[in-house]
Amino acid sequence: MTTSARASRWRWIGLAAAVAVLDHAAKALVQANLRPGDEVPLLPFLSLVLTFNTGAAFSFLADAGGWQRWFFTAVAIAASVFIVWLLGRGGSRAYLAGLALILGGAVGNLVDRFLLGHVVDFVLLHWRGWTYPAFNLADSAITLGAALLIADSFRQRRADAPAAP
Repeated sequence: MTTSARASRWRWIGLAAAVAVLDHAAKALVQANLRPGDEVPLLPFLSLVLTFNTGAAFSFLADAGGWQRWFFTAVAIAASVFIVWLLGRGGSRAYLAGLALILGGAVGNLVDRFLLGHVVDFVLLHWRGWTYPAFNLADSAITLGAALLIADSFRQRRADAPAAP
């Protein structure tokens, strides 16, 4: 790996670290000011809450008896190692930013899961009786990162498409 590629990888890892740090700062702020079950309305469709998720997305396997903590921890570690490797291979800015956001979100939730046995969630979207499951900044970064990867894949397809006759 060239010095330039190594420097680029570290820049994207820096973005991932910033995401993880911001995620944990937000979680600490919410935990210092709310008790589980509290709700602080911010907008007609947005509230702050404090919930703990022992499962994965949308509380998948939350009631599985505890083994899921270590399973999701192992998956997050493996995914993080793979993403760091992918960052070293280079790519478009959108692709690398997407990977970095996913890595930062994965690490943010990994630390919670490893240290606490659950992930701290605090953003609640709702409207007229409909409620989306609570989430956090790490989840938002993962979602934005995935959207960047998808958008970049479409951009790549257009660039690779043969010219019209």
